[in-house]
Amino acid sequence: MQRESMDYDVVVVGAGPAGLSAAIKLRQLAIEKEIGIAVCVLEKGSEVGAHIVSGAVFDTRALDELIRDWKEKGAPLNTPVTREEMHFYTSAKGSIKIPNRFVPAPMHNLGNYIVSLANVCRWLGAQAEALGVDIFTGFAAAEILYHEDGSIKGVATGDRGRNVDGSEKTGFEPGMELHAKYTLFAEGCRGHLGKQLIEKFGLDADSDPQHYGLGLKELWDIDPDKHEPGLVVHGAGWPLSEGDGSGGVFLYHADDNQVAVGLIVDLNYTNPNLSPYDEFQRIKHHPRIAKYLQGGRRVSYGARAITKGGLNSLPKMSMPGALLIGCDAGTLNVAKIKGTHTAMKSGMIAAETIVSAFESGDEGGSELVAYIENFKDSWAFQELRASRNFGAALHKWGVWMGGAWNFIEHNILAARLPITLRDRKSDHEQMAPASNSKPISYPKPDGKLSFDKLSSVFLSNTNHQQDQPCHLTLKDDAVPIATNLALYDAPEQRYCPAGVYEIVEQQGQPQLQINAQNCVHCKTCDIKDPTQNIVWLVPEGSGGPNYPNM
Repeated sequence: MQRESMDYDVVVVGAGPAGLSAAIKLRQLAIEKEIGIAVCVLEKGSEVGAHIVSGAVFDTRALDELIRDWKEKGAPLNTPVTREEMHFYTSAKGSIKIPNRFVPAPMHNLGNYIVSLANVCRWLGAQAEALGVDIFTGFAAAEILYHEDGSIKGVATGDRGRNVDGSEKTGFEPGMELHAKYTLFAEGCRGHLGKQLIEKFGLDADSDPQHYGLGLKELWDIDPDKHEPGLVVHGAGWPLSEGDGSGGVFLYHADDNQVAVGLIVDLNYTNPNLSPYDEFQRIKHHPRIAKYLQGGRRVSYGARAITKGGLNSLPKMSMPGALLIGCDAGTLNVAKIKGTHTAMKSGMIAAETIVSAFESGDEGGSELVAYIENFKDSWAFQELRASRNFGAALHKWGVWMGGAWNFIEHNILAARLPITLRDRKSDHEQMAPASNSKPISYPKPDGKLSFDKLSSVFLSNTNHQQDQPCHLTLKDDAVPIATNLALYDAPEQRYCPAGVYEIVEQQGQPQLQINAQNCVHCKTCDIKDPTQNIVWLVPEGSGGPNYPNM
């Protein structure tokens, strides 16, 4: 069957903060300048926001520029930060409270808002549609389309109605081609199309390897007497420090007697026995966290990888006919523990660059190198430059020494230190053999504060059609047993936060079983697999989690 096609001036892949900000800015400028610019946004989730999971403490700087009357238009920013705490967890029960004056300046949050980023994206989606943007939800961009000269022509959505073996079912529907003068890739962390583009065009040739974290989050309804709207609690140390891991804990008091609690695990850890999911379950039992959750009710769970390499890992963001924006471009400011505002700004700059090109008579397909220069002239780039050493310092010297470096650099030297720290080893290369690694014994979940993986996946509302081709593919079927199991004791069983990967016995031999229907689209397997044998592809549109207000 032939694929049908639709033509747009700009196609945006991904309805996250960056993609929606780009679409809104494109239409705002088109209306202001009275030029026709047709914009389409593709979103693989069942609705805008369905695949969005983030802390989230929100910096409004980009939103203030994009939609100045956002308060009057009912943006879901209802809980300003009123108080913040920082703790270093020394043990299962011990902790040290860090005075705010010793916390690196970028990590302060007064003036920001505690939000559901999923709901912010839903609101941004409504603003985009009101401006004439076409948003197609439940359609996954599965393939990049090219012109004969190698420039990007657009994308094609995935087929619907294929059996596990790839054959066509009754009612099979081929994907749709969306052609554009320019295509913006805003897939979020480790976008599968962005990954292909980086490799094809060598966009990371002059960059350090990208670095990642895995963020795990739950929403809880808690006792009103324990709730303090606007309180932000951050921490580090135990339990990750016991297993040669690093990362950070967060607990945010939102509105309606609800808190968001989560753990970010840096994916550069060496111990293959470490399980980010189980580390998250452990931290909830620490008295500093448990005092809020006890007597409460867990209502949602989710997980997503985070792009955290910062400026040193920033790839080239332009190629003929397309731009990378948002997390694909590595816009997280790890020093501020937030990247939504910088991702939004990257989308807005991309929109401005495209409109300027159209005004000058550009017919599309060019390489918009002006985007890179425009980005470098922005406050978003200046933020990333100021925080370029933050993550590398923590990786090199740990929480205490790295934290001291960051305090001196930001609080005393105002980020003007003329030194750039490098972090040139990829996260997947860090894994040590299991024989050289410390075993980790995780306690059994109690069903009150800690829970098993499958009950958590249930709360994420994850669903995939089971009779479709598996979207978690292997380059070599022999590697999981011959290498990953033999050397690393199959770490995919532990780094996956959704129970997707299992080692089972078949006819007396170990085999890797992939439970793809559990996948929450976090992309950790694609990142942390020590042999880089796992390749994450998109399933049929609408598959995956359906987060209500994460």
